[in-house]
Amino acid sequence: MNVSDYIVERLAAWGVERVYGYPGDGINGIMGAFNRNDHGIRFIQARHEEMAAFMACGHAKFTGQVGVCMATSGPGAIHLLNGLYDAKMDHAPVVAIVGQSARTAIGGDYQQEVDLPTLFKDVAKEYVHTIMAPESARHVVDRAIRIAQAERTVTCVIVPKDVQELDAAQPAHAHDTVHTGLGAPRPVVVPNDADLTRAARVLDEGKRVAILVGAGAAGAETELTALAEKLGAGVAKALLGRAVLPDDLPFVTGAIGLLGTRPSWNLFSECDTFLMVGSSFPYAEFLPREGQARGVQIDIDARMVGTRYPMEVNLVGDAAATLRLLLPLVAAKADRTWRDRVVGWNREWQKLSEERAMLPANPVNPQRVFHELSSRLPDRCIVTSDSGSAANWFARDLRLRRGMMASLSGSLATMGPGVPYAIAAKFAHPDRPVIALVGDGAMQMNGNAELITIAKYRHEWKDPRFVILVLHNNDLNQVTWEMRAMEGDTAYKASQELPNFPYADYAELIGLRGLRVDVPDALGDAWDRALAADRPVVLEVMTDPEVPPLPPHITLEQAQAFGMSLLKGDVHREGILKRAIGQVFPRVGQHLGR
Repeated sequence: MNVSDYIVERLAAWGVERVYGYPGDGINGIMGAFNRNDHGIRFIQARHEEMAAFMACGHAKFTGQVGVCMATSGPGAIHLLNGLYDAKMDHAPVVAIVGQSARTAIGGDYQQEVDLPTLFKDVAKEYVHTIMAPESARHVVDRAIRIAQAERTVTCVIVPKDVQELDAAQPAHAHDTVHTGLGAPRPVVVPNDADLTRAARVLDEGKRVAILVGAGAAGAETELTALAEKLGAGVAKALLGRAVLPDDLPFVTGAIGLLGTRPSWNLFSECDTFLMVGSSFPYAEFLPREGQARGVQIDIDARMVGTRYPMEVNLVGDAAATLRLLLPLVAAKADRTWRDRVVGWNREWQKLSEERAMLPANPVNPQRVFHELSSRLPDRCIVTSDSGSAANWFARDLRLRRGMMASLSGSLATMGPGVPYAIAAKFAHPDRPVIALVGDGAMQMNGNAELITIAKYRHEWKDPRFVILVLHNNDLNQVTWEMRAMEGDTAYKASQELPNFPYADYAELIGLRGLRVDVPDALGDAWDRALAADRPVVLEVMTDPEVPPLPPHITLEQAQAFGMSLLKGDVHREGILKRAIGQVFPRVGQHLGR
């Protein structure tokens, strides 16, 4: 056994089943070890190292386990970075294993020699180390996995090319050696009784309680529901917490923020008490005004409490365990006036959302694409969204049910992870349907290439249901609207217009199923066919780029900037005005037509 064999064996001993990556001569030794191994661990070939890092991040998000990606030295290692930053900023545990020039060449300005410890110093700041000798392979791999899991972060293992080929060796029972073992138990952390009592008092004294949940509240659905019922509270969700609570609960107001719903805006504009659970939602303008509400926060990371709002009580602990201790201390509120208002806001919003989705467009209203999918979401499905306008409709128009999972790039908000996240989800849960919601910009950036990965591995998945929705509008739509609403500029054709591409035809060309829709009334049937297909499907929908992704509350500055962009002579001015009026006044929009 050489060092490469040992690394692969050690990963398998930690329970790693898949390593996502792309080969290169800087990791040829490890590729050989994968070829020889009989421990059940597999190397999954992505089309690009960045996609491999996204897949590792997606694996971590949809399993709670450490995701592992691998790349060669130099350019391969550099390519990993964007996906690794996505994992770091969304607190997903990922280990990156990268090759390096031979030790005898390091410092000699050798081909593909990059100062990898410095390169990864930020993204993997909790742990980035080089295996300099066979005896150190064990503890470097062990610590990288253990720290990634314990800190919910990215770590990096660097393996020089020559070290990969050396005979494996265990550290001697001597000075200057490190002897590590397997296993990283996860403690259940809870606050002390005094802080729990103080928190309960704040919540009891509130008359209008608003709860915000994020990804850190995953697994606490029962406790959150019970607490919200006791307090008569409304609950909004950060984007990464979209699947924490089902959307069919009448007190769940949906997403918060620029991509959020009007009920969520109302909830935090009028509350007098604010409970934040497992979220680091950063946008202060969507939270209560400072001094408006008394605050309580629950978070597993003591570094994150009190950083978004001046909380009166900070509880450091596991969300579900902390809520279980808090529940008996909180009295049930007899006055349900606030809860009734929240339910009423929700009812009005759902009606408005449906009216907006059914408005005419040229040719298809993107909101209707998601509206038609919402009622057809298969049980236990996993949904991924890319950044861009797809994230708007994912946040507002998709109603997730109990047992579903969903994610996107939250804090980094990078383009590109929609398809690789979905691939990782399908590998991790081959018996569950997976749906990726992607704009044509992200699809052209890298989604099209990863369709080849899907075609390569699709026969391995027990459930064939795997749908990639492409919103085809030939426009980098989210940024186009940001130019109009934030900068007061017109759409800039040179930067915003995308070349046309036949996504459905391309899918057919590589052995997948392709469906193309350019008539609104055909959407329902298209979704039914896509979700019943015997192989992965690319559903290409020709959507209208002039449908505005309105924020839940339009500020004076946004209105002024939008008006300025029209006055400057945006070439799509007429269509934009029709769609904007329709979004605000749906009944008028029905008469304005396409």
